[in-house]
Amino acid sequence: MKWLRNVWVHRLLGLVLGGIFLYAAKDKLIDPRPLVTIIWGYQLLPNGPINLIAIFMPWMELVVGLTLVTGYKRRAGAFWATLMLTGFIVALGINAARGLNVACGCFSTSATETHNAWLLVLRDLPMWLAAAVMLLWPPARPVDTPASTGD
Repeated sequence: MKWLRNVWVHRLLGLVLGGIFLYAAKDKLIDPRPLVTIIWGYQLLPNGPINLIAIFMPWMELVVGLTLVTGYKRRAGAFWATLMLTGFIVALGINAARGLNVACGCFSTSATETHNAWLLVLRDLPMWLAAAVMLLWPPARPVDTPASTGD
């Protein structure tokens, strides 16, 4: 499992997962209003926080995507990606267990584009795994590089 701590694995995972988060944020940043309807359709939250989530979530996706792609604070971005993906998977899983097909709100702001929630869970699991690898197995420092030079 040494490969999990390889810096190039983390760079590749960061580029791919960060790109996905940036792509997911694009339409929602331009117009977050349809996301309100999509979040409401999950039937998991009271009406009060839905507007705030619809405004806040795309910005979080943007910041997380930027940290993962650029590598600046990648582990912090991986923490937030893991947290957000856990929330998405749980919300989708609850609706899948209810037998509801939902408009994901992942890459489209169309509230009429519904999908099988189980398939959405399966699609999100590899993304969650990539985020968890970056979070739990940070790249190893080369042995000959001191942690701090004191300069």
